Amino acid sequence: MQKITPFLWFDHQAEEAMSFYVSVFKNSKAGKVSRYARGSPYPEGSVMSTTFNLEGLDFIALNGGPVFSFTQATSFYVSCKTLADVDTFWRKLSEGGKVHMDLQKYPFSEKFGWVEDRFGIGWQLNLTGEETRIAPFLLFVGDQGGKAEEAIEFYTSLLKNSGIGRIERYGAGRGEKEGTVMHAKFSLENQEFMAMDSSGPHAFTFTPAISFFVDCQTQEEVDGLWSRFCEKGKPGQCGWLTDQFGVSWQIVPRVLNELLGDADPAKAGRVMQAMLGMTKIDIEDLKRAYAG
Repeated sequence: MQKITPFLWFDHQAEEAMSFYVSVFKNSKAGKVSRYARGSPYPEGSVMSTTFNLEGLDFIALNGGPVFSFTQATSFYVSCKTLADVDTFWRKLSEGGKVHMDLQKYPFSEKFGWVEDRFGIGWQLNLTGEETRIAPFLLFVGDQGGKAEEAIEFYTSLLKNSGIGRIERYGAGRGEKEGTVMHAKFSLENQEFMAMDSSGPHAFTFTPAISFFVDCQTQEEVDGLWSRFCEKGKPGQCGWLTDQFGVSWQIVPRVLNELLGDADPAKAGRVMQAMLGMTKIDIEDLKRAYAG
């Protein structure tokens, strides 16, 4: 099971977005649709979340209300096997969207483009000749500019089965601070991530609209990750936190989804109410709420 899952916060379009993305990528499938239980802030029975898989990467999409907006600080990098794949993905993703870098040849790629789709999520398409795969891409800008390497070192020290693959740095005369990260690949829990620094005048930064959901087995694991992430970060509600670099994470025990998905609406509702009152998730408190 995937350990870290990109989590997309929508107002009311989670199910629509899932259907769209599954139609764009060839090796993809829709997953589970979960609905709000009694006692939640939204109408009972309305769509709460969806799960889906795109080219081997699991995603979660939530209908959480008009609270956060997507930015290009977190996008998704798509390594494409063929020119036809690049063109097809581009045509579908750019419809009703916004182009940030034209699809064309660049010094670093035979064909590359960066597009924001109609939901506001960014996609970087690159012809690599390798099997199609998708990786989260973190862009460190503004106050976080120049901190990509520090963040990578922190994440790889904190999460297991992690490592730094390659870091390419800006040289002199490249319009960026010499030595900062031009492009980096790293892995967290055996999953690929990418990152770069940019000192340009970007009018955005990281936002909780895209967070990373960490599936935890035990309370000990929850406690350990929560403590380290919050040392210089900021705790939020319901297992959410923002780390010292502005990136949002959810530290969640697997049992929470099992209890929220119970067929008995009263039990699921009590668990929902208990969760809404928590910062760090406490498994025993959830079980007590479930038992009534």
